[in-house]
Amino acid sequence: MMANSKTLITYFSRTGNTKVVAEMINERVGGDLIPIQTQDPEPTDYRKQVDTNMQEQLNNVLPELKTVIPNFHEYDRIFIGTPTWNMSLPQAVVAFLNRYDFSGKTVIPFNTHGPYGAGSTFSQIKAASDGAEVLEGLDLRGGEENVGILLAIKGNNKVQASKQVDDWLRKIGQLQK
Repeated sequence: MMANSKTLITYFSRTGNTKVVAEMINERVGGDLIPIQTQDPEPTDYRKQVDTNMQEQLNNVLPELKTVIPNFHEYDRIFIGTPTWNMSLPQAVVAFLNRYDFSGKTVIPFNTHGPYGAGSTFSQIKAASDGAEVLEGLDLRGGEENVGILLAIKGNNKVQASKQVDDWLRKIGQLQK
């Protein structure tokens, strides 16, 4: 990591798990913390959200983003956080990846997911970050919205997740302590 590198930590989060991890990363490495938000609010009903996302994925529809980062070219280290939806990236994250040029940047993905894992999220981020160095990602178990568990990274789970974030950042050479 260069001494005067500029760091962006961006994330998409429905239930707050990915946001909590993004905040943990921000506490450790600093940088600008910016959520990925869609122009139109995502459905609040879980089932409606799943159906909307599946239709967007099947039809390759990308939502309009409210999030715009006009100085994106200034960042050289970019953490990208995402949940797993339908074993893939949410279309809002795909739209974000398609919006910017990642050439010459270091991309560091992180993921929260339910019981089925990260799915293809890391390979999708790598494929969309053409020309970037993509470091090993972190995946953490988040909630299971389908059974009513929304924010799972809290209490003892948050303490454990915090340790995993520290270990991961050390392993990939992004934590100086």
